[in-house]
Amino acid sequence: MKSAVETLNPTRVRLTVEVPFEELKDSLDAAYKKINQQVTVKGFRKGKIPARIIDQRFGRGAVLEEAVNDALPKFYTDAVNEAELNPLGQPEVDITELKDGETLNFTAEVDIRPALEIPDYSGIEVEVDAIEVTDEDIDKSVEQLRERFASTTPVERAAEDGDVVTVDLEAKVDGEVLEDGVAQGVSYTIGSGELLEGIDEAVTGLEAGGETTFTSELKGGSAAGQSAEVTVKVTQVAARELPALDNDFAQLASEFDTLEELRADSRKRLANMKQYDQATQAQERVLDKLLELVEVPVPEKLLEDEINTRKHNLEHHQLGQMGLTLDKYLELQGKTAEEFETETQEAAVKGIKTQFVLDELVKQEKLNVNQEELTEHLMRRAASSGMSPDQFAQAVVEGGQVPLLVGEVARGKALAVVVEAATVKDTNGEIIDLDDEDEDETEAEAAPTTAQTEAAEAPTEDDPKS
Repeated sequence: MKSAVETLNPTRVRLTVEVPFEELKDSLDAAYKKINQQVTVKGFRKGKIPARIIDQRFGRGAVLEEAVNDALPKFYTDAVNEAELNPLGQPEVDITELKDGETLNFTAEVDIRPALEIPDYSGIEVEVDAIEVTDEDIDKSVEQLRERFASTTPVERAAEDGDVVTVDLEAKVDGEVLEDGVAQGVSYTIGSGELLEGIDEAVTGLEAGGETTFTSELKGGSAAGQSAEVTVKVTQVAARELPALDNDFAQLASEFDTLEELRADSRKRLANMKQYDQATQAQERVLDKLLELVEVPVPEKLLEDEINTRKHNLEHHQLGQMGLTLDKYLELQGKTAEEFETETQEAAVKGIKTQFVLDELVKQEKLNVNQEELTEHLMRRAASSGMSPDQFAQAVVEGGQVPLLVGEVARGKALAVVVEAATVKDTNGEIIDLDDEDEDETEAEAAPTTAQTEAAEAPTEDDPKS
């Protein structure tokens, strides 16, 4: 076999492959054997039909087609390995010449990972928000905790802002009661904004037994996004009572004996959260600076696939679960279709560039992933997916996704190396010393895109077809 490579652009090549016919012998034998098992010829036992009879009865062309389809993946892979290419996705194969008994010639165009040069990144400097926990922050945190321990007492008066009402609801669209538009015994805190738009005004002033009708746009269910006529009946009004902010409350709501200790713990927790956010912000900004340093050509087909995948996931998974259409989502976000297209493309481009650059850094820095790191990452991914670690691990193994998880961890480590080399200052001018404990916080950017996940897999023997 002889092969040559022609560079079409920085991310696409054309392989030209010439195969002597004798190298097709194994595939031809396999083709005859396969056809033997599929056909019946009178006078011959199944599987014992001579090759010449198959050629006469079914045509030599059918045998050649079967043999070529069987052999192409191997010859393609050999040519890729010989040229030391990193293909992305499946090739476009074109058989240019097939002479029985003489030669098989074909071309294969395929996207490849671009060759990247990672410059010195030690000079990267970024600014992040300073960590500041104010008394107002602590007051808000303690007040939220206090809200969780509020008690309610039924009252015989009209409902007021802040009261907890128990209501029965019935929603109609075009005069018809929706199948999923009836609910009874719903508990709702007036003013919380957690139910239907307009319900606060509707129930305020009603006593137990009171009923009224209002119009609201449904947020979910079978008629999500539609305007409905909602009948609400109040069955109980209860006043909320917040516990006093004293040592007794501290003992009720926490393991601390005094309110002062509770506030001190709130300050510590808020500082930890802001430190976590600061580390994430640093990583995101360092990544942006790194991407500015590297020229990364993006394969057109890969970008197209990634954009389509992101749109599909948004429409059919995220929005589908919320009962929203894409048009309604854009309306709620205050975005035009053009703005959405632009943002989706920009995010897709950044995702692809991020993977290319961090994967190159993994090679450049000779980073490896050990079993402990992989296990920790798997545990985090399982928790975020709502699955048990065992269930998630089983799904990963069965789906052949272990290499992808390894790649995610490796990219997280690569970015951690860059962050460690960068200078990070807060808005007060103080240099921030970030440790490695948050290296996985960038995985939303560093993890492979859906299209890349498929493209990164090596072609199997059934991939390229003529």
